Parts: sequence; C-alpha cells; structure tokens
Amino acid sequence: MTTRSSPEAGEPVATNNRLPDTPVQKWVRPFVAFLEIESASGVVLLICILVALVLANSLWSAQYAEFWHTPIVIGIGSFASTRPLDWWVNDALMTIFFFVVGLEIKRELVAGELREFRKAALPILAALGGMIAPASIYLLLQGGQTGERGWGIPMATDIAFVVGFLALLGPRVPLGLKILLLSLAIADDIGAVLVIAVFYSNDISMPMLGLAGAGFAVTYFFNLIGVRRVPIYIVVGAFIWLAFLNSGVHPTITGVLLGLLTPASAWVGDRSLIDIVGDVWHSLRTDADGQPEYHHQPLLEQLETAAHESTSPLERLETGLHPWVAFGIMPVFALANAGVSIDVSAVTHPIAFAVACGLILGKPLGILVFSGLGVALGLAKLPTGVNWPVMLGAGCLAGIGFTMSLFVANLALTGPLLDAGKLGTLLGSAVSAVLGCVLLLLWLPASTDAPASSERCRPDPEQ
Repeated sequence: MTTRSSPEAGEPVATNNRLPDTPVQKWVRPFVAFLEIESASGVVLLICILVALVLANSLWSAQYAEFWHTPIVIGIGSFASTRPLDWWVNDALMTIFFFVVGLEIKRELVAGELREFRKAALPILAALGGMIAPASIYLLLQGGQTGERGWGIPMATDIAFVVGFLALLGPRVPLGLKILLLSLAIADDIGAVLVIAVFYSNDISMPMLGLAGAGFAVTYFFNLIGVRRVPIYIVVGAFIWLAFLNSGVHPTITGVLLGLLTPASAWVGDRSLIDIVGDVWHSLRTDADGQPEYHHQPLLEQLETAAHESTSPLERLETGLHPWVAFGIMPVFALANAGVSIDVSAVTHPIAFAVACGLILGKPLGILVFSGLGVALGLAKLPTGVNWPVMLGAGCLAGIGFTMSLFVANLALTGPLLDAGKLGTLLGSAVSAVLGCVLLLLWLPASTDAPASSERCRPDPEQ
C-alpha cells in the first residue's frame, strides 16, 4: 500500500500498488517462502528425531519397532497389497517427497540459480565435490568389506536442517550464502536421485520400464493438450509408480520424474486475467435490469478458471504440497527411521565411523576443493559476502545429511549394518551441524551491512 496527495482534500489517500511484479520478484518469492517453511520444518524434524531415539532406547523399544512393522493392507479384493507400515512410509509416502524434490529441481532449472551456467557453476561444482569426496572416504574405509554397498549414504545434504541452522544465525548470513546452499542441495538431490536409480536398483525388468515410459508419454501428452484435472494425473502417476515398483527401479523415482514433467509456465497470462476481470466488473456494474444470478455464471466461471490458471502448475503444486511434505511426510519418515539403539559397540562400528567421516570430513573437503578449482579456472565466483573461511563453515553445515542419507541407507544395508549406517548418519550430521554453526559464528560479521530488501522498499512513515 502506498500513499499519494489528493488535490481536492490535500490529505494522503491510500491507493493500491498496481505495478506488476518484476521477473526477479516472481523468482524470489517462492525462494523466500521455501526458506521460511524449511527453517520451521527443521525444528519439527529435530523433535521427531529425538522422540524416535528416546523410544528406541527406552523400555518401549520393542513396541516401537513392532509398530512400524504393523502389516497394512491397501487395495480391493485380489488387487490388495500387504506391506509393513515402514515400507508404506519409505516407498509410497516418500514418493510425494520426491515429487516435491522434482518440482524444486524444475524450478531451479527454469527460474533459479541453475538456469544459467555462470550462476549454476559454483553450486554444481560444490555439490559434485560434496558427493565424490564423502563417497571416496567411505569406500577408503569400507571398500571390499560387508558395508561397501553403503558408499552412497554420506553423499546427500538435508536442506531443511541446513536452512534451520542458518535461521538460528540470524541476519548475519548473507543472502548469497543461503542461495548457494539451497542450490547446492538441489544439485545434490539430482546426484542422489541418479545414484538411487543407477546403483540401488536390482533385477531390472525392461517390460515394466516400458510401461512406466508409456505412462510418462501419456503425462507429457496430457500436458501438451492442456489437461488440467489433477485426479487424472494422480491415476496416471499411480500406474507409473506400480510399473516402477515391479521394474526393479525404486518407485520413488516416479515422483522426481513427474515433478520434472510438471509445466513451469501459467496457461493464462496476466493480460488475459486482467481482461477477464474487467469483463466481469463491467458486466456487474452495467447490469441494471435485475438479471438473475445465473445470468453472470459463465463469466464468473471464466474468472474462476483464469484465476486458477494464472499461476503455473509447478508453483501451485509446490506451494500446496511443500507444507504437507515438510510438516507431515518428513517428520513421519524421521519417526520411522531415526530410532536406532545407541550403545558403545554401535558407535564404534566401522560402518558408522565411515559414514560419519564421510559427512564430517568429506563434505567440506569436497566442496572447498571443487569450488576452489571452479573459481581458479574462472568458471565461477564466490557470492557477495562469502569468503573461503565462510565456505568452510558452509561446507561443514552441508554435512547434515539426514533425510536422503537415511533413505539411501535403507536401500543399501540391512539388519545391524543398517542400524550402524543410520547411527553414523545421525552422529555425522550432529557433528557437522555444530562445526558449521561454530565456524560461521566465528567468520560471519555480526550483521549484514545491507538491510533486507523488504526494509529498503518500505516507505518511511515520517515522510
């Protein structure tokens, strides 16, 4: 809301700001909303982890484990499937999580930091180093042993926790560092998805993959001809998920690919929306004949459709699903997977040690080395307000690998080895969080020099 002087009254009169959003405002808005949700969900995730750990190490540990192995039947008659509750969480519910990951990747590729090579170079190189170094350290410690298959566990970064800890540091964190870590985590997710699809898939069935491909072709065709009904896509998505489930490729990949296929542009542009609003307004203002309510129904239906389709399906779905994933699916996943028994033998288990070393040492080492190479070769430059000591702190913070790391651990290991992998993830993430926060507190200034953009744009009440 702005003010202007009325020539008649000589007093300020409120007017609505009719200026359209600039492209940068449209790009930044979902980014800011994303950070706000992620910072809050990090707190919820931490609480769920603590609850899971307490239950797993209490007198109710047996009941806790038994609960997550409760058989759940979904289906009708002979088309029913019976699986334990934790399977439905990890393989079915997490498909929605991966769908939102796919939407986030698409947004970054279309309108975010990954859309231009110059901007994308640093987060991509940092993410690449942050995946290669942890996996290499793990293989160095576990190569040729029973836990070798878990090399993908320490590769991921959990953006919810990273953003949560950045929020604790307050305004001293430069915007460039937040964007870098978010883009790094998105690029990291791309790598993790590829690793899951290529290295943690077994007994591939080409006919089933063909059916899944046909489902994606139908989805693309529906997008092309303008089908907008979400239930139709849910049915097709369920078909693709079932095809992947029986193909040997993990079914959660369905979510990522469907997210990438989601249209990123609106069907109705701002100009068309304004014209339709004008038609409705003109019809309501000039109709003095007392026409019945249904007389305006066609125009009102047009307005409803135009208002709905003036935002892209990608933005609409991400905005609608992200809170459910952040405050529903991810906490349930944490409760189902973070509960491990903690004892001395488990803490010193070679797999736990290898995962923890990959996260604590490999992440910052890989991020620094690959980022340094990119800057030295002129492919990238550090964001404003970020220097190499700050990058080291950010690299340590990126060693928080909770959600995706636990997910990969479930695919790679079983039994006591899985418990060790989970414990290593929790320990490595905890140490990385402490190191990252301490280093950033030491090397970031007490506050940023520039005020927030919202503060710069706010009119002075004294004027």
